[in-house]
Amino acid sequence: MAFLKRERILIVFFDLWFSLFSFWLARYFGDLPRWYWLVLSAVIWVIIGILSGKLQFGEYKRVRYAWLGIISVDALTGGFLYLFYKYFIPTYAYDNSILLASGLIICLEISQYHFIRKIYYRNIPYFYEETPITDVIEKGLHSPLNIQEEIWNKDLSLVTNILQNKQDVKEFKRSLKEADLSDKTAIIESTAPESVLRDKVQAPSLIILLNKLNDARYLNTLLSYTNYCLPDGGYAVCHCTITSLHKQRIMRQTPVGINYVIIFLDYLFHRIIPKISFMKPLYYWITKGRNRAIHRVELLGKLYRAGFEVIHEEISLGEFYVIASKQKAPIRSDKPNTGTLIRLKRIGKDGKEIGVYKFRTMYTYSEYLQPYIYKQEGLCKGGKIADDYRVTPIGRFLRCTWLDELPMLINWIRGDMKLVGIRPLSLHYYSLYSKEVQELRIKTKPGLLPPFYADMPETLDEIQESERRYLKAYLSHPAATDWRYFWKAFRNIVLRGKRSK
Repeated sequence: MAFLKRERILIVFFDLWFSLFSFWLARYFGDLPRWYWLVLSAVIWVIIGILSGKLQFGEYKRVRYAWLGIISVDALTGGFLYLFYKYFIPTYAYDNSILLASGLIICLEISQYHFIRKIYYRNIPYFYEETPITDVIEKGLHSPLNIQEEIWNKDLSLVTNILQNKQDVKEFKRSLKEADLSDKTAIIESTAPESVLRDKVQAPSLIILLNKLNDARYLNTLLSYTNYCLPDGGYAVCHCTITSLHKQRIMRQTPVGINYVIIFLDYLFHRIIPKISFMKPLYYWITKGRNRAIHRVELLGKLYRAGFEVIHEEISLGEFYVIASKQKAPIRSDKPNTGTLIRLKRIGKDGKEIGVYKFRTMYTYSEYLQPYIYKQEGLCKGGKIADDYRVTPIGRFLRCTWLDELPMLINWIRGDMKLVGIRPLSLHYYSLYSKEVQELRIKTKPGLLPPFYADMPETLDEIQESERRYLKAYLSHPAATDWRYFWKAFRNIVLRGKRSK
């Protein structure tokens, strides 16, 4: 099997590099023989690893078995090399160098095993992808006054005004009663999800989450319970301090120079640490889930995942207010991915489904916001979203330099993709192609470097024609075609600075 050969070749290559580095380091700080003996020792180390099966990482069923196999084989190999030096190299004087080299190799090989196990052998959940809205042509989002003008004027504008004026709860309820809204409005004064279910108002048409969502420890559950308690078309009103407003507050309240240090530390504590799996429990133990940092895109995405449609959003008096309407049940067929590595469902050879790896370039929960973005921003050439503000600043850099596609090398190692070939497509975009191009596409593997960069087409029709020419040529002369297209793409990217829009 090709992917097994490629995988094992890479493991052996890295193991040889680990051995050479470890023996060189031990010789530098200790007393090992000359360099050619060290190269021979590294080769012997790798050969023993291959023959013993130590490097067949995919065969280990338990982590402890991998540790036991690596440590035991490496200990025996280190002992063998000590005897080898002692009896075949008369000038060698024993010191702790062999122990240093063996210990370092053990640490590197165990790290290599865990990295491969986590990234290569373990399939991370598929990245959620909403079916795009295909009938959106013009940019711009209609005002909610055009959608629900009567309800907006009588009910929701009053609610937002009351919230923004920071009235107390008693005054708030009195205002709702005067507006004849108290019998169908649930005011939730807690961020605990169960508080929504325990509210006395039966079948409310409007739920107001009075406290800031920054203090909601289980925000997804809170929004889901809010959805369950509302009828179709019911409304939810919420507010929070988004990261941009929080940053502005720090800038105003701290001296120049210090404010940037505080912003960095705040970002590190509230945005980076909670997304590190082993640090997440500590973060919530310290903060108790309060004063969380929530990005605007993240909040809107959570609302859409909870089954809401955002009909109004605004910033007032240092707070971000959102009014959303229930459209469907919460999405439960997924597992939200907040990590840096994502796995996209794509069409491969013979029409089989493959998981394509990429680095995340958007804010978390951006994937659930697809319908809202299509309505708000519209589309540009080639069916892509225009002015997509879900992309992070780092994500723009990764996309510009193609570093976001670096994890596709995992697919190349697996054998799902080749170096030069058509771009892997989602089922939706695959369905937009003509029948002829669809049939040609599934006859070959997708590639890391698509013919797009050789021809630089703009419209969908031009992209299809570019791929059709490539596929026709590839099916007749595979190696020659890939060689020619590789250098065409190289010339456009490196010499002419062409980029994918």
